[in-house]
Amino acid sequence: MSTLIIISILPILLLYLGLYKVQKALLPVTIIGLLAALGSAVAQWNNSAQPIYHGMMLFDNFSIAFSAITIISTILILLLSKGYFERISQHIAEYYAIILFSLAGIIVMVSFYNLTMLFIGIEIMSVSLYILAGIKKSDFASNEAALKYFLMGAFSTGFLLFGITLIYGASGSFNLEVIRDWVLAHPHPGDITPMFYTGILLIIVGLCFKVGAAPFHFWTPDVYEGSPTLITAFMSTVVKTAGFAAFLRLFSACFAPLSDFWVPVLLIITIVTLFIGNITALYQQSFKRMLAFSSISHAGYLLFAIVALGASSANSVFIYASAYSIASIIAFGALILVHQQSSSDNFDSFNGLAKKNPFLALVLTISMLSLAGIPLTAGFIGKFFMFSGALMKYQVWLVILAVVNAVISVFYYFRVIIAMYFRDAENEALIVPFYYKIVLGFSALVIILIGIYPALISNLI
Repeated sequence: MSTLIIISILPILLLYLGLYKVQKALLPVTIIGLLAALGSAVAQWNNSAQPIYHGMMLFDNFSIAFSAITIISTILILLLSKGYFERISQHIAEYYAIILFSLAGIIVMVSFYNLTMLFIGIEIMSVSLYILAGIKKSDFASNEAALKYFLMGAFSTGFLLFGITLIYGASGSFNLEVIRDWVLAHPHPGDITPMFYTGILLIIVGLCFKVGAAPFHFWTPDVYEGSPTLITAFMSTVVKTAGFAAFLRLFSACFAPLSDFWVPVLLIITIVTLFIGNITALYQQSFKRMLAFSSISHAGYLLFAIVALGASSANSVFIYASAYSIASIIAFGALILVHQQSSSDNFDSFNGLAKKNPFLALVLTISMLSLAGIPLTAGFIGKFFMFSGALMKYQVWLVILAVVNAVISVFYYFRVIIAMYFRDAENEALIVPFYYKIVLGFSALVIILIGIYPALISNLI
């Protein structure tokens, strides 16, 4: 609980620092505050967690693990923000504050034990992101991204809220434990009311909108492309991780006994998500837009853990989300640097990067290999756990389709590697700031360490 309190108070403090023009203190104070929140979360590990606030929230190991990875990802992203926000606006305190308000909603999302808290967490996160997507007020693409995100987000929230209402109408409670007991008290499918089944379907639609799963993904490419790149990195990593953590927590806690009803629906969504994400990414000329469609395909892989719901699902989502987040932070960090030099995010902008800056080309190569799921990287370990969980449920054909999609993804991930190493450079040397080297080097090292020694995180939850 202290983690949420720290993250809620910190943005208010940052707004006061901005008010008194203490601009240089914003980033250090933010990082110190997030480290304090991270330490507070880790200190509660393996404590006998009990629901608090009349069963509204539960800070167990599941919540702590996902809170930790979202906080760490936010720290890495904000370390890349030095000088970035200043190029957009003179008033940068608001940027840090809104990101942290969004993170507070994310902490609520991964710790909810009551459907009302799930809704509140999603809305705190979403409203902050609507603002962040359009925060470059003079940029038409940013304004368009914010409008699309707001309209689609409000639309999906209606589905989610209606689904929660129907679940309450059938079970008589918003509390996850009470809902689970109600489901267990009605062991036969005919005992469950159509209202409850409809509620589950509407919640699936609402959550699939939030995590960018097809066919509810159509907002993702335009919003990711139009938003400031650092904000896109935050949405693609921290927000997606929180969305799947909430998705998994709800379905494992309440709806597992009814898997025969909703698993076929999620199977179809998973397959469609994989193929739409990977095939569409093949045709992109923009590296940033490719990452957007790539994030859709990774949503498909993350859905494996919910489709093959079991004791290892939480650990599988945690490993995959961690691997994906770290690799994506490297990719977006490299994109920021390349875009600053070439004013373009096309694949051609990466031509000859290995000659212009060997370090940046190396870490970006490690990132692409991990996202493609190549062995000895964290991405391979994440896919291995996802595929293993599906095979345990005897869904061999689903794993075969996923492997086919993984092969497809190699083509567009290797496209940037080919551009960096086998195309001629068109610009002068690219300079990587020291703090970028720290973040990108640390992230690449973590990818390799997890790939070689997965036991580092494979049994945390």
